[in-house]
Amino acid sequence: MTDEPIRYPAKAPPALWAKIKPLARQKRHEPTPAEQVLWQRLRNRQLRNAKLRRQHVIDRFIVDFYCARARLIVEVDGPIHDYTPEEDALRQEFLEAIGFTVIRFQNEAVLQSTEDVMAQIEQALADRLPSA
Repeated sequence: MTDEPIRYPAKAPPALWAKIKPLARQKRHEPTPAEQVLWQRLRNRQLRNAKLRRQHVIDRFIVDFYCARARLIVEVDGPIHDYTPEEDALRQEFLEAIGFTVIRFQNEAVLQSTEDVMAQIEQALADRLPSA
């Protein structure tokens, strides 16, 4: 075992990357309605001039939205997450343990209270980005 620290965000090992990369690409091409609404508001540095990526691979996970400079992950939870709360909790714990902040929103919140969601994301970015 080496004493060298693991640097994150770590790329997936090559064999896993070969499997996860097409899945991330597919998810980018087939967003949920809530992801699509949010992406239209986050893309092209529209919020605090922050560069966000969608369906980005971090280690062995694909996160919905990711801002590297702020080390912020935004997750949009649909009905599938009702059946995987333990897995989601472990995933979030792992991501937070390696230095990310994870904020989550339900699909309904994104679709019905978009401005509130945007305000929360903007605040999270403001808390983590140096002032311009």
